[in-house]
Amino acid sequence: MTEEALPRYGIDPYLDWVHAEGMPVIEGDYAVDLFGVENGHWPRIDAKGATVHFKGRGDFCNMFLFEVAPGKATAPMRHTYEDVYYVLDGHGSTQIEFPDGTKRSFEWSPKAMFSVPVNVTHRFFNADGKKRALIVSTTNLPLIMNTFHDEGFIFNNTYNFAKRTGLEKYYQGEGDLISIRPGNHIWETNFVPDMSTLGLQSYADRGGGSSNIKFVLADGIMSGHMSEMPVGTYKKGHKHGAGTHVLCVTGHGYSLLWFAGETEFTRIEWKHGVAFPPCEAQFHQHFNTSNEPARYLATGVGNVRYPFTTAKRHSMVGEKGKKQRSSMSVKDGGNQIEYEDQDKRIHQIWLEEMRKAGVRPAMEKYFNG
Repeated sequence: MTEEALPRYGIDPYLDWVHAEGMPVIEGDYAVDLFGVENGHWPRIDAKGATVHFKGRGDFCNMFLFEVAPGKATAPMRHTYEDVYYVLDGHGSTQIEFPDGTKRSFEWSPKAMFSVPVNVTHRFFNADGKKRALIVSTTNLPLIMNTFHDEGFIFNNTYNFAKRTGLEKYYQGEGDLISIRPGNHIWETNFVPDMSTLGLQSYADRGGGSSNIKFVLADGIMSGHMSEMPVGTYKKGHKHGAGTHVLCVTGHGYSLLWFAGETEFTRIEWKHGVAFPPCEAQFHQHFNTSNEPARYLATGVGNVRYPFTTAKRHSMVGEKGKKQRSSMSVKDGGNQIEYEDQDKRIHQIWLEEMRKAGVRPAMEKYFNG
């Protein structure tokens, strides 16, 4: 039987595509320090890059790394999948050209985040003549590629999504705050110049003086939220679906991961540039051990505006008459473990880490009411 006549089954068009692209593919770890990834030439973008696949990435998402050489630029890109970009290192600009010939551009530096409207031509320029620029993106390409399994449709499509261009101010570092309720407040924009200084909103249900903001970027279905833990605190344990890529922005600390019924924790140390997506239904809990507030960016598919799946809708938005499951105790059918219900070892482990780090604990009021 010829190869052409063999039965076609069990195909993953996305994986076939990504392995044919020619850049390195990093697979299998819970967490990766993105600064340590060895990038290789990616012909499509005429620059270095890599694909990063984590154990918890799920079916819908991946991460791409873009390494732009000093003084160079990527080739123009256009595609019908969505992405959220975060600048790890370097200084430069993104230039966008719309189908009618109009152009927009904005300059970025480390800890900037942005999203380009879907299927709009764009490229990255490194403004530094001596240092590389390093950008990471979370994308829904696996979802799109496995749906259409047609490279031409994804990269050579001429359709103009004109209603998703966004306001002019969204490209200038401004946005609109859309107040909904704690944990669901939205910042709508296309570009955030510095994620370390962006104003956040209180999210007391998550514990430890937590604050956050949800993002709607380029009116897309990609999710993004920024969370902060004050000095001397940690958040409540919780779970959700796969594919939420957590990326440390400020501070340092660790996270514990475990599945229901497990007695041992998987521990991940994090600092700026470390990324990890917890697996489907895997509990995880984040701990700040630094002398500054710790912030992380979480990106994936499905957001407060467009939840995308029923599970996301229940977790992020809530069912009729109920708050979102992300803020509800597991005892009430939610996804969160309250402090009084957590494994007793968790607090003791953290106290020891505080002692070693010389940081004063500030959790008493959250345990004592």
